[in-house]
Amino acid sequence: MAAADFQIDENGAAGLTLRLTGDWTATELGRVSRRLDEQLHERCVDAVDLKDLGRFDTAGALAIVQASNCVLPEKAWSERPEAGRTYAMVEKLERESAPPPRRPLPVVRFFSKIGLGVHDIAMEAMLSMAFLGRLIVAVGTAFKHPGRIRWAAWFSQGERAGLDAMPIIAVTNFFIGAVIALLGANLLSQLGAGVFTVQLVAVSVLRELAVLITAILLAGRSASSFAAEIGSMRMTQEVDAMQVMGVNPFQALVIPRLAAMVIMMPLLTFVGIVTGLFGGLLVTWGVLGYGPIFFIQQMSQDPMMGNHLLVGMVKAPVFAIVVAAIGCRQGMAVAGDVESLGRRVTAAVVQAIFAIIFLDAVFAMIFMELNL
Repeated sequence: MAAADFQIDENGAAGLTLRLTGDWTATELGRVSRRLDEQLHERCVDAVDLKDLGRFDTAGALAIVQASNCVLPEKAWSERPEAGRTYAMVEKLERESAPPPRRPLPVVRFFSKIGLGVHDIAMEAMLSMAFLGRLIVAVGTAFKHPGRIRWAAWFSQGERAGLDAMPIIAVTNFFIGAVIALLGANLLSQLGAGVFTVQLVAVSVLRELAVLITAILLAGRSASSFAAEIGSMRMTQEVDAMQVMGVNPFQALVIPRLAAMVIMMPLLTFVGIVTGLFGGLLVTWGVLGYGPIFFIQQMSQDPMMGNHLLVGMVKAPVFAIVVAAIGCRQGMAVAGDVESLGRRVTAAVVQAIFAIIFLDAVFAMIFMELNL
C-alpha cells in the first residue's frame, strides 16, 4: 500500500497531463485531494498517466472530478478501464446531483420565523377551540346521563391530583406567607407601621398568593401528569382501542381529571390560605412580638377580609378547569413518538402557567371594577 500522490505536467499544446501514483482510495488520499484542487484550480486535464497508479476507488475519482473543470475523455483511462468506469460513474452522479439549497437572506429567515410562529399559534388556537367544543359536549353528556359517570376514576384522580398534592401545597404556601410577613415587617417597621404587617399578609394570601401558588404548583404537577398519561396511551394506541370498543375517550380520560381538579382545587386553595396565614403569624410573632390572638383580631376587625377570601376562592375553580383542560388537550395531541410526548408535556406546563397568570390579571381588573 502506497500513499496517493500526483504530478501535473504541462506539455504546451498537448495540454495538462495528470500523473497518478500510489493508491487513490479513501484510506490513502489524506490531504492529496486538497493539494490537487489548489494546483489544478478548475483547469482542464487532457490526459492521465496511470502507469504508477495502484488501487482506485470512488473517493479518488471524486477528488479528480471536483478538482478538474472538464470531463476526462474515456480514452484517457485506456490503461485502466476499471478505473475509467469508476470515474465515469462518479462524474455522472456529481454532475446530475442537485446543488445545495440556497440559504435565504437573514431578513427572509427572520420574517419566515415570525410567519411560522403566527401560523403555529393560529393552529394551536383552532385545535384548542375544537377540543373545548368536544369537552363541552362531553360535560353535557355526563350531566344528561349521570349513570354513565365513572365514579371510581373520579375518586382515583381526586386522590392523586388533590390529596397527594396537599403536603407540597401546604409547605410552599407556608414559606410564601412567612416571606411576605418578613418583608412587610422589615419595611413597615421602618415607617412605624409594623402593625399593618398583619393586613399585608392576610390580603396577599387570601386574595392572590394562595390560589396563585396552588394553581401554579398543580400546573407543574397535575397538568404535566395528565399530558404524560394520556399521551402515553395515545402512543400505545389505547385511546384508539377505546374508540373501537365504543368507549368515549373524553368520558373515560378527560372528564374524571377535570372533575377531580374542579373539586380539589378549592380545598387545596383553602389549605394554602390556612398554612400561608400560619407562616405569616409565626413570623410576625417572632419578629414583631404580635401574638396569635392579636393577629386574628386584626384580621377579624377588617370588614374586607370576607371579600378577599371570596375573591381567592372564586378563582380556584376557573384555574382548575384551565389546568385540567390544557393538560388533557396536550395529552390528546401527542403523536406516536417520544419526542412529541416530551414537547406536549412541556407545552402543557408552560401554557397552563401562562394561562393562570393571564387569567389572574383579568380577574384583578374585573374585581377592581366591581370594587371587590
